[in-house]
Amino acid sequence: MITNAAAMDINQIQQQLFQIVKNKIPAELSVADEVGKLLNISSDSAYRRMRSEKQITFEEAYILANHFKISLDQLMSISAGGILFQGNIVNDKNYGFEQYLTGMLHTMAYFNSFKNKELYYSCKDMPLFHHFYVREFAAFKWFFWLKTYLHFPGFDKRKFKFSDFPDELFPLEQQVLGMYNQLDSREIWNIESMSIFFRQIEFYREADIFESDEDILRVYEALEKVWDHLEKQAALGYKFKLDDPERKRLGEYKMYFNEVLLGDNSILAVTDNTKMAFMTHTTFNFMLTRDVAFTENMYNHMQTQMKRSTLISEVSEKERSRFFRIIRERIQKRKEALEV
Repeated sequence: MITNAAAMDINQIQQQLFQIVKNKIPAELSVADEVGKLLNISSDSAYRRMRSEKQITFEEAYILANHFKISLDQLMSISAGGILFQGNIVNDKNYGFEQYLTGMLHTMAYFNSFKNKELYYSCKDMPLFHHFYVREFAAFKWFFWLKTYLHFPGFDKRKFKFSDFPDELFPLEQQVLGMYNQLDSREIWNIESMSIFFRQIEFYREADIFESDEDILRVYEALEKVWDHLEKQAALGYKFKLDDPERKRLGEYKMYFNEVLLGDNSILAVTDNTKMAFMTHTTFNFMLTRDVAFTENMYNHMQTQMKRSTLISEVSEKERSRFFRIIRERIQKRKEALEV
């Protein structure tokens, strides 16, 4: 007889297995179709296993593990008091920025496969997905991440140029953003959530990494475009495409303003039958866990944060206007200091 605790452990292992499988399948392929082919089952049956609605057999787990070179021993060796995390580390050898985005696309598509899905984001700085709205903004962040955070070879002596941003990356980032925008999300901001970005710009200007102040101005103007869009979404309470004049409704958008607490960029995904927590490490990378106790604690923490924050989506127009105005004034002040 399988106890509730044992069933929970089996369910957790199954979810972790499919998360790893998902990260190993190219973005252009359907995960359910590929799993179905391997297990000789329908795509619908594969989806039920991916969502843990149906338990996989040991034989099925072995087939998947053998094909994708996954260690079942590692999946099952969760010691008492231990929490199992998984993830990839961005590097210049075998998991570059494009693979990072592809993995993110798989994850967003997986979330969207559920009927009910919601994302919670505790913001230390601007949520990652918002960097993908405008090409100039995305280009700067890509360069900064690879040069300053990840220390990729070849970036040491380079100056920032918009033309260096690889053509294949922005369409992929737009796909990730499109998947994110389909999800209902709750973002908890602080007035200092944009300070890190301002410091990045100022550091690069002082270090003479920009070719000109005109390039800095373009980055600030791109940020203004994103900031205006976020304010419109907050006012409406839902997401829509940046250049959509009809503002067709996508996922729900709940924005919270906390005067005191600055977040840590942790993300919690809540779907039909599970919770998944994403934690940042080494500044840029994420690691994932489905550990029940850990994700439940994070969920309760997020709920407490929201209760102690001011909801500025749809309601609290005065607070919303103040929040967006303060950041807009900081952008304008920095633009005026440029020599253009």
